[in-house]
Amino acid sequence: MKLEQFARAGQSIQEAREHPSPWMIVWIALKNHKGALVGAGVFTFIVLAVLIGPLIYTIDPQLTDTAVRNQGMSWQHPLGTDNLGRDMLAQMLSGGRIALAVGFAAMLLSLGVGITIGVVAGYYKRLDGPLMRLTDLFLALPLLPLLLVIIMLFRDTLRAFDPEMGIFILIVLGIGITSWMQTARIVRGETLAVKEREFVLAATSMGTSGLHIITKHILPNILSPIMVSATLGIANAIITESTLSFLGLGFPPDFPTWGRLLFDGVNFIEISPARVIWPGLAISLTVLSVNYIGDALRDAIDPRVRNE
Repeated sequence: MKLEQFARAGQSIQEAREHPSPWMIVWIALKNHKGALVGAGVFTFIVLAVLIGPLIYTIDPQLTDTAVRNQGMSWQHPLGTDNLGRDMLAQMLSGGRIALAVGFAAMLLSLGVGITIGVVAGYYKRLDGPLMRLTDLFLALPLLPLLLVIIMLFRDTLRAFDPEMGIFILIVLGIGITSWMQTARIVRGETLAVKEREFVLAATSMGTSGLHIITKHILPNILSPIMVSATLGIANAIITESTLSFLGLGFPPDFPTWGRLLFDGVNFIEISPARVIWPGLAISLTVLSVNYIGDALRDAIDPRVRNE
């Protein structure tokens, strides 16, 4: 009896190793990738700093004091001040919230569109051709000029509705609907592979509806590549939002984001280089840390890497 229990336990462990759950893949990725461990630590620190920091460092990021403008680092202003005397640390913390909010919201939107199109194209053969041609069409579009046109056309209308929330929605929608294509192609490929497996064929032969098979059998088995796409989507959204803000087409000037702080600091780079260094460093560290996590997840789900 004990031998049978040991045999079953060993079989379960072997199955878990061969077919790890998504959370087990995350743990394997972080444990075996030093860069991912560092990246996860840096990203966690940045998230906690921008979420909890304003509760501790309570200086208003819009408070102006011309008597202390263009100052360097000091105890009163740890990251210095800008040309209007506004505290840079307070603006960095406020801008970080916007950057992460845009990153996560745009990632969720692009992930939702990409998963939907990828699963439908992979499962329903008659829709595969039209949906993939639509994906190819979006891949052929110059995305940054397209985003610039979208912002230019609709930002005044949405600013009249709400200067801050309107631009936020516009930027999230713009980034989300122009960054789903890679996810769709990855999900389609995984769906084509999973739908030929025995349990999906058995469910189909029993008359199970396509929607039930997709939600209960296919999606749970393709979560690993979706997680990789999610991490890389956050980094791409943050970079895109920073680019738009740096070009002066993002949030209003009195609404600090990391890209806007870069844009405002360029004209004062000789007087106060820190105004460019701090937001640039924040963007770089956030994107690098998320990319390291994504690379580790990609290595963890790659059987050639996992079996080495």
